[in-house]
Amino acid sequence: MTVVTRFAPSPTGHLHLGHAYSALLAWQFARKRGGRFLLRIEDIDPGRCRPEFEAAILEDLAWLGLAWEAPVRRQSDHLDLYASHLDRLAADGLLYPCFCTRKDIAAAVSEMAGAPHGAPDDAAHEGPDGPLYPGTCRHLSAAERAERLDRGDTHALRLDMAEAVRRTGPLNYREGDDSVPARPERFGDVVLARKEVRTSYHLSCTVDDALQGVTDIVRGEDLRDATDIHRLLQVLFGLASPVYHHHGLIAGPDGKRLAKRDKAATLKALREAGTTPVQILERLGLPGAEAG
Repeated sequence: MTVVTRFAPSPTGHLHLGHAYSALLAWQFARKRGGRFLLRIEDIDPGRCRPEFEAAILEDLAWLGLAWEAPVRRQSDHLDLYASHLDRLAADGLLYPCFCTRKDIAAAVSEMAGAPHGAPDDAAHEGPDGPLYPGTCRHLSAAERAERLDRGDTHALRLDMAEAVRRTGPLNYREGDDSVPARPERFGDVVLARKEVRTSYHLSCTVDDALQGVTDIVRGEDLRDATDIHRLLQVLFGLASPVYHHHGLIAGPDGKRLAKRDKAATLKALREAGTTPVQILERLGLPGAEAG
């Protein structure tokens, strides 16, 4: 079987050293095995994604010496596909509309924590998308849901996690050569779409990885929790599961992992300061492009 890896950034800012590390690891993983390397642009957030950042991503990766297959898949071109998968979950009774704002959720979680017996264990921590949702709208009547939808209230579509896990049974995924239990129930009823965009990172990423035949996902440790949710969706949709390889994160001078706000560590800034691709590879502790 041909190895297929991918790098899938969101064009919401300039790439930094952490992105370079992940992209290079994925590219070298495929190259060493005679495989294929794909680039995917995850641009489903119209409020934050910018064409100039997408152009900068291509420029930065080419400057590093990476090569990828054409055409580059752009998620905003495939929203109907993701919506069709969303409709499948809705038809199976696994989705419900949630009208809560972030402020509503924070208040509900705070109220639960202040109750005499404290918050339930699953409300006491965060998932890959922030504070765990306490399930407020799961208990709305069908009539109330219909009324609020009819008048156009802003809402998200959440996965009924308990029911989804009940249907799939125990889950595992491969992390390298190891089998790892997936426990998506830890993260509650995750958002799979919003009124204005009928998809989410979890949904579109899962669908695309299967559609593009990705066999191995090389990505940062910060996305490990999301793997549990993606494994659940793979089973619900009857999709193959790739092998995962989660790597450590690159930290800045303050010891914190790099983020797009760290402008000094962006590839654009480093390039303009005279840094060479070879120096980037050395800084990241990776072999040179020709040795990849």
